[in-house]
This record gives sequence, C-alpha cells and structure tokens, in this order.
Amino acid sequence: MASLEEEFTLSSVVLNAGSEGLLGVEQTSKTDQFLVTDNGRTVILYKVSDQKPLGSWSVKQGQIITCPAVCNFQTGEYIVVHDNKVLRIWNNEDVNLDKVFKATLSAEVCRILSVQGTEPLVLFKEGAVRGLEALLAEPQQKIETVISDEEVIKWTKFFIVFRHPVLIFITEKHGNYFAYVQMFNSRVLSKYTFLFGQDENSIIESFTASVDRKFISLMSLSSDGCIYETLIPIRPTDPEKNQSLVRSLLFKAVVSGDARHGVALTVLDQDHVAVLGSPLAASKECLSVWNIKFQTLQNSKELPQGTSGQLWYYGENLFMLHGRSLTVIPYKCEVSSLAGALGKLKHSQDPGTHVVPHFVNWETPQECGLGAQNSEQSRRILRRRKIEVSLQPEVPPSKQLLSTVMKDSEKHIEVELRKFLAIKQTPDFHTVIGDTVTGLLERCKAEPSFYPQNCLMQLTQTHVLSYSLCPDLMEIALQKKDVQLLQLCLQHFPDIPELVTCACLKVFLSIADDSLQETDVNMESVFDCSNSVRDEKMEEQTEILQNGFNPEEDKCNKCDQELNEKPQAKTKETTLCPVIAKRAALLNAILHSAYSETFLLPHLKDIPAQHITLFLKYLYFLYLKCSENATLTLPGIHPPTLNQIMDWICLLLDANFTVVVMMPEAKRLLINLYKLVKSQISVYSELNKIEVSFRELQKLNQEKNNRGLYSIEVLELF
Repeated sequence: MASLEEEFTLSSVVLNAGSEGLLGVEQTSKTDQFLVTDNGRTVILYKVSDQKPLGSWSVKQGQIITCPAVCNFQTGEYIVVHDNKVLRIWNNEDVNLDKVFKATLSAEVCRILSVQGTEPLVLFKEGAVRGLEALLAEPQQKIETVISDEEVIKWTKFFIVFRHPVLIFITEKHGNYFAYVQMFNSRVLSKYTFLFGQDENSIIESFTASVDRKFISLMSLSSDGCIYETLIPIRPTDPEKNQSLVRSLLFKAVVSGDARHGVALTVLDQDHVAVLGSPLAASKECLSVWNIKFQTLQNSKELPQGTSGQLWYYGENLFMLHGRSLTVIPYKCEVSSLAGALGKLKHSQDPGTHVVPHFVNWETPQECGLGAQNSEQSRRILRRRKIEVSLQPEVPPSKQLLSTVMKDSEKHIEVELRKFLAIKQTPDFHTVIGDTVTGLLERCKAEPSFYPQNCLMQLTQTHVLSYSLCPDLMEIALQKKDVQLLQLCLQHFPDIPELVTCACLKVFLSIADDSLQETDVNMESVFDCSNSVRDEKMEEQTEILQNGFNPEEDKCNKCDQELNEKPQAKTKETTLCPVIAKRAALLNAILHSAYSETFLLPHLKDIPAQHITLFLKYLYFLYLKCSENATLTLPGIHPPTLNQIMDWICLLLDANFTVVVMMPEAKRLLINLYKLVKSQISVYSELNKIEVSFRELQKLNQEKNNRGLYSIEVLELF
C-alpha cells in the first residue's frame, strides 16, 4: 500500500521562486544531496538527512540563471547556464561563480541533462543535442536547427535503455504537440505527432514518463483534470517518417480543471503516480497518490499554504514548494505481486532467506554507454580543460563474462560465471545477469549441441530472473527434458504461465523412472517413503481416521461392498507411494507453483488420462499421509499443504472427470476420492456446529463487563 509520510522543510530560507516557481531540483552524485536552482541568481546544495544547505552559489547582479544546475556524475562537478548562452562549471571547493570555468556558446540552451553512467547532454532551444565534452572542445561550433519556427520545447527526459542513452523532449506549436526521441547508440532522431480526439480540446499541463524494454510510457495531465497515456516505441519502424501517437485515457478527473496554481504529475513506480493539484471536491491543493493498476486513490495529503504546481521525485522523496519553503514528503510503497493478486501464491519462505526482487531494472546503467568510462581513468577537471591519461585498467568481471558467453566453451563460461557471482553485487548486477542469460539462450538456439546446464542453474538460483524476463529458458529446458532446471524454475519464478506449468507436469509424469534415477533433483519437499506401509490395523480399516473424522456414519454401502470384494494386495496400493521419490519431488514443485484456476483448467485437459490417474493416486496418497497426523501436515522441509493437495485433486477431476470415469483402473481411486469428499463435508459440518458455540461464548464474553466483581456461569453447549 502506497503511503505519504510526514513532510519536513529542507530550509527555513525563503527561496526566490517567483510566479513560475523554481527552475529545478536535481540529484547529485551523492544520493542524499540535491541541487536546487531558484528563479533568479542562486543555486543551493541541500543535504536531505540533515535538512540544511551545504553550499550556495550565485551569479553576479544583472545576470540570471536560465536553466537548472545539474551534477556531472562522472566528475562530481556542477554545471549551470546563465543568460541562455554562458555555461559555468564548478565544484564544492569554489566560492564565487564568477571565477570558475566559463564557456560562451553560440546558441541558446534549453536544458542540461545528466544521469549516472554517461556524460551530460546539452539540449539547445532549436532542438539540437550535444555531448558536454564535444561542446566544450569547440564552444562556438555551429548548432543546427531541428524543430520548426515557433515550436517551443515544453518538457524533457533523459533515460538509460539497454545501457544506451535515450532522450525524449516534447514541443508545442499553436496547440499541437510533438515528441522527439533520440537514440544515441544509432544516432536516430524520431519525430511523433500527438493525435487528439474530437472531445479533447484541453491543454497539456504536465508530463512524466517511464520506460521498459520496448516502450516509453508517456503520461500527460491535461487542463481537463484527466491523465492520458501514450506509448512511444523505443525502436521505431520508420525513423525517417513523421509518425502519429494516440493518447488513451488513464484516469478521469483526478484534479480540478480550473486549478489556480497549475498542476503536476510524476511517476513513482510501475504501479503508482503522484498528482499535485486541487481535487474536485476541495479548494485546497493536495498531493495524491494513484494506483495505475487498480485505478484507485491510495493516499492524499493537503497542502494548505499552496504550491507552485511543480513536483520532483528522486529515490523515495517528493520535493515541492509549499508556501515559500522547499518541502520534502517521503514516499513508501510495499512490493505488490501479480501472483498474489490473480492466482495462488506460496506464502512460506525459508527463515533467513535473502529476498531479491524478481525483476530487472532496465534503467540501471552499465559502464558502457555514451561517453561512459572508468571513473578513475576518465575523471576530468573541465574548468581547467586538463585530460588525465592513464593505462588501460583490467577488464571488469562483468565485461569478461559477457564476452566469454558468445564464444568460449561451457567449462570456461562456468568458471567466469563463478568469478562474477563470487564478487559483491554491483549496481549493474541485475542487468549483467539478464544479458548473460539472453546470450546463453541465443547461443543454445544457434548451436543445438551447446547446452550449459550448470550455468543456467546457477543463474536461476540468483533470484534475479523471472519467466517474463527469459521465457526461452523454460522452453529450451522443456525441449531438453531437463527436469532439474525445470524444478528450479518452478521454485524461483513467480510468474510462470499456466500453459508452461502444464507442459512441465506432462514431462514430470511421462519421463521414465530409469532416467529420473540418473537425475539430481532437489528432494527437500519429499519425506521418507520407505516406511509408507501402514500397520495391519490401518490396512483393514482404511476408512477410519481420515482427516480426523470417523466416516462410519456414511451410508455408502455399495462403495464399501466393492472395496471389501478387492483382495488384500489391492488395499495396500493406496498406502504405498505410487511414484518414486524423485518424481514425487518434481510433482511437489508443481503443487507449490502459483496459478489461476481459470487459465489452468483448459490446459489440464490436454494431459493423457493415464498420467492424470497417476497424479491423482499420488495426491490421494499424500492426503492419507496428512490424515495420519493430528496437525494434518506432511513431514519434510517444504512439503505440500493439505489445501494444495485438495485444490489439485479438484482441478484434475474438474478437467478430466469424463475421461477418468471411463477407465476401469481408476474405479477404485474414484470411490476412495468420493469417500474423501464425504469425510471432508462431514468435518466441515461439525466445525460449523462448533463455530456456533464459539459465537455464543463470544456474546457471553461481551456481557461480562456489565456484571459485578464475582459471578458463576453455567455454559451448556449441547
């Protein structure tokens, strides 16, 4: 659940915000420090944890800062532009901006954009983009015009996608909006035109964006109070052609259409957005958090002193002007699970197990990117224009691993992978793991004889991968009938589709016992089946003590007669495990997997009847073992639960009853399952009676407060 914590003021110093608010709030190379640029002459460095400024720099009287100051993450220096064309670079040791490095450019600057992992970019008002290094090498170089006359840049965003920088900026001309996307790895600039519906005559007030593997999700907050979403492909089909974009309505009327101080929108995470503005039912401005997935308002906080209609989000902090002071509101959100929302999710976890998110942050940059180099060898003091030259460093383990995957032997790849996993996790750990798996799977498809099973198993056990990230992994494992890897995937992937789960079940039931004996699988969920034959008394009275209930009252005389007619050897079949221990371990992985009944049932019908019967026999065996214990649990470290066993029995019968009922060898099993259901119904009937008694006790408990200090009570339950 998303929550907004108590706000605090960064500084009591009144900022020169003006009518248009601040120029910007930008993150520095230290996660706890931020650059705040006011709408005048000053840049202030704040430390959030201490709630105080660490430094302040101002340009001379008569000069004015025209774009927000940013941090060069490669050097730790700060960059700002004043009077549209004058660029200044300084660091914490400098006091006077008039004495720091200065470069006068040939064209007016719109924004300087900087993210970790690459050099800063300079975006000019005409739409041209330059890297900072190339621009400082020749400050007076000619700047081309990209956008048309009277076209104004309204919003910009700088991403790292697949380790490559991507810039998007939005322009407006006579009420029409255009999006420009530039991929710096291919030097391709794509232009898109926004198409509005017939009823959409509103002005776009605010933009925000997030990125995934294929699309840039651009969200816009319009003057009608609605939030719209536009998907922009990262790789356009025809970059040279002016393409069109269609907006789709995401939220309707989240803020008032006649806001006095403007509105703002920002993405918090993949499921939540923050909106700043006046809601329809109130006049005061509010900061609200909306859930994109469920279309609900998660949290809201009133801002009675008013705001400038600006909102910034870094890490877990939201920044805004509240009155005349810069205010920070921490934001927290619990991790949501698709399997928990739509299907059945295993809730148990090993104590002490380190939980790693089951997704890869594709925006996490690696060392390779636009101008990205090792920080020790590429650190430049730009204001003095000195370039340090050093010897080439040793190749990092991540790069060594990625290069090894494409050409070396399985043994060599395994050695390099162990080296990489042995070092402490780095910021690019998730990305390297994703790239390594992708490279291995592509090579498996290209070379049928290449199958690095040990490497794939080690990567699966990192808790970084998921089915949606590498669907080819389980596809190749199914082709190879690699039950060991399939078991690991079922244990570690939370988002396996039901179709793939059923494909795994088919392989587990069809593989020969001899092949399984030679395979090394995880046996933690299997208890010792060698002692599974019950004593003579339990063999003669199989109907007694099932799930703690004596079914002697059941009047299934015909069923009892058919059971008694069977020889004694047949009775023992229900008390012996029908599968070997290793097959039982694989089937237990299926029982623990997450699923949705609606999507699972159609695929269960494709499993052969004899395999369904074998699985039902194993489930019935597990049920009998559960019934032997008062706790209704199985021994072992990760055994299936009684609920999982009963759910799968119902699923298999619902999907295949008409087929199984026609099989003579399944007749006895169906009779036993019938008695099982009868006993369950009787147990729940008794529990309902006990529940009524407990309710009466509760009522009596509540009445105790009205009695004196001493009383005698007689409770008659039956």
